[in-house]
Order: sequence, then C-alpha cells, then structure tokens
Amino acid sequence: MTGVYESPKPRINASMLSQYIGRPVCFVGRLEKVHPSGKALTLSDGEGKSASVELSEPLDEELSGIVEVIGMVSNKGTVMAVSYTQYREDKISFGTHYYIDSELYFCVIAFTGM
Repeated sequence: MTGVYESPKPRINASMLSQYIGRPVCFVGRLEKVHPSGKALTLSDGEGKSASVELSEPLDEELSGIVEVIGMVSNKGTVMAVSYTQYREDKISFGTHYYIDSELYFCVIAFTGM
C-alpha cells in the first residue's frame, strides 16, 4: 500500500466510500467503537454516518475523539488504514460539521473556478 502516499487523497465521508473502491482516501470521523482485537474501528462522519476501518496492526494506544485515517477503500467499502492521526478534543476543539461545510465549500470553489 505504498501507493497511498504517492498520490493525492480525496477527503471523503461515509456516503462516498463506494465511489472510491480501490483508491487511496482520507477519512475524518469521530471514534464510535474499537473492536476488542484493536484491529478495527468504527468512525462516524460529520453527517452521522458510520464507516468501518481496518488496521494492519492492533492499536498500541487508547484512541478517542476525532481520528483522521489514510488508506485504501476495499471492495466491501471498508477503509484499510495505512496510517491514522488522533485529534484529541481535550487538546483541540474540532467540529465535524464545520469540517464537512469547509470541504463542501472548497469543492464548490474548485468546481466553479471561483
């Protein structure tokens, strides 16, 4: 999966996963659940929809708050994580709804050429 770092990665939400199968993506969401094995996460995006994330190694730290995942989308619509970054809300204020609004704004600007 070294190709994940070699190309630009679109920032997507859960409803866009099926459009990016086999492609590298960036997904930002609120941590909802960690599988007991530590190798799978459930994140909810700014619209409240869930996405599954699989890790190559079990977690070696406790996660909470907002998590950014870089990875490839599998045929099942799961993000196969290559890396992740935790944005702890006790350190940084982060509103997923603002994140979604800003991404939409930049997409409109790019599309219309404003």
